[in-house]
Amino acid sequence: MAWTETTRSQYRCPAAGFAGDLTDAQREVSAPLLPRPCTMGRPWTANLRAVLNAIFHVLWTGCPWRALPGSFPPRSTVQGCLYRWRDDGTWPWINRVLVTRLGQAEGRRPFASAGIIDSQSVRTTGRGGPRGFDAVKKVKGRKRHIVTDARGFLMKALVHTAMCRTAMARCRC
Repeated sequence: MAWTETTRSQYRCPAAGFAGDLTDAQREVSAPLLPRPCTMGRPWTANLRAVLNAIFHVLWTGCPWRALPGSFPPRSTVQGCLYRWRDDGTWPWINRVLVTRLGQAEGRRPFASAGIIDSQSVRTTGRGGPRGFDAVKKVKGRKRHIVTDARGFLMKALVHTAMCRTAMARCRC
């Protein structure tokens, strides 16, 4: 899709310095959902908004962690928050809360009654984690499964080694 003046103004973020930076309205919605820094140990000095902007910058641009611009907090802080929030279930919880709020704002039931499932086999290298072979699609790598509601909002995502359908049927994941 080509950019038009309508789409440029729709996606422009005038107060933000980088692609993916949060606007003030987005920050107000996301602030109460983020976990508070731990009070034990070394005092927390990073700004949570800057950490979130840095995470979105890496995800938006695909830049390596070491190429994170200097205006963001240290990459170890940003990377640590991303991985901690991934491992403790913060990201799925935030997604569930936001999708529920959007449904209620539209006058729908809080939880979806139907879902759309899709999968994709993705080639990967031998480095960086487990991989399998999908004999049907002739792909050596991983498989991504997502479930969305009728509006297209993500409900669940799963990544695992690529396997053929018969092996998947025997799998109890």
